[in-house]
Amino acid sequence: MIQRFIELGQGYSDLYELIETARANQHRLMHLMAIHTKINEKDVSSLVVVLKPTDPGKFQALYVCREGIPNPHVLKNKRFEMFVELAAELDKTIIEFDAKPSTMFAEKELYYQHLIGILRLNHYIPPLQ
Repeated sequence: MIQRFIELGQGYSDLYELIETARANQHRLMHLMAIHTKINEKDVSSLVVVLKPTDPGKFQALYVCREGIPNPHVLKNKRFEMFVELAAELDKTIIEFDAKPSTMFAEKELYYQHLIGILRLNHYIPPLQ
């Protein structure tokens, strides 16, 4: 199975695309996630839409707006509220956790591999087959 993060941006206008991706793929929607971290003393969050793997093909897409949204537990903001409204609309609970920032990794792909490992260990996505 191939599991891949697909980065849409940092959560400005691309947040609307993330929301529409979840709505358009309700039949495949697995999870909505918020990954919190700290970059340069700023508390930020990444929002993620996790889809079920394709069949056939076994490709699992994780769409992400990376580290551009203020952490809602520190600073309330409309962008995160839109994500909360989406979760209510789609009858999903937002899974939240803290992780290292992408700036700690030499390459963005290493960061995403780190997150995939966390998600597999916590059984949010299927293990490597």
